[in-house]
Amino acid sequence: MISPGTYFSRHAQALLSALGRLIRQPLGTVLTIFVIVIALALPSTLWLLVKNARIAAGDVTDSIELSVFFKTDVPLAKAEQLAEAARQRPGVEEVTLISADEALEEFRQYSGFGAALDALQGNPLPHVITLRPDVAYANPQGVESLKRYLSAWPEVETVQFDGEWVRRLTAILDLLRNVFAVFAIVLGVGVLAVVGNAIRLEIRARRSEIEVTKLVGGTNAFVRRPFLYEGVIFGLLGGAAAVGIVSLAVASLIEPVGRLASLYGGRYALVGIEPLEALVLISGGTLLGVLGAWLGAARLIARIEARG
Repeated sequence: MISPGTYFSRHAQALLSALGRLIRQPLGTVLTIFVIVIALALPSTLWLLVKNARIAAGDVTDSIELSVFFKTDVPLAKAEQLAEAARQRPGVEEVTLISADEALEEFRQYSGFGAALDALQGNPLPHVITLRPDVAYANPQGVESLKRYLSAWPEVETVQFDGEWVRRLTAILDLLRNVFAVFAIVLGVGVLAVVGNAIRLEIRARRSEIEVTKLVGGTNAFVRRPFLYEGVIFGLLGGAAAVGIVSLAVASLIEPVGRLASLYGGRYALVGIEPLEALVLISGGTLLGVLGAWLGAARLIARIEARG
């Protein structure tokens, strides 16, 4: 049974040994970490793009409205009753009733045809309700479901909604999410390969030392330990550097994006990496580093043992 002091002492020695080797090979160390930084920063940047696009899309979908035009012979009391029924419908966040008289007065104010409207006998405009779906229904499927429900009312003449842009926006967001997943998987495998290759080169350079260690009773775990710490260092530094680079990139874009949004009469601020996301990125980089080192070391140590 190994005492806790001996256990921690061995791991400290392995960590110091790994640090020493990496410091003695600065060029190789920097190049490996650089590749890991790029492999982690690219999907992280794409993730932020998807996140900001979803936030912006949420602001846009808040303005989704359906306009329900009643038949001209529907009385106001019936329109009010149907508006209340629409409010009770799941997926509906807000319903506004615009009476025929209100619509005519608004048209009179903004159209400039006041004299012509005075010459009309009666009001040709119908009662209208405008309906805004909640977040769960602010998508092509949800809006289409509401549209079918409202169109089935016999008092309704037509339900108006231009949903093509919503379908396109949803398709773009789905595509970005799929691209992010592919990038994350491919570049994660790339990190494993880079770290594993760096560890294999290190093991080959120290093959004689490893063979001697095995001859005097060194276990595979003892031989592997310093290389696993090298993987930890590669992944930890690569993840931390990726967080820094992506954060700086977002900070440099906040002001230009704000100016661009103001040109279109809006206000929008880019959202950067949150603390939890930074922790996930650094932890993920460290995990990939350890796994890549373990795969590279285990494979080559097994070959050395097989050759005797």
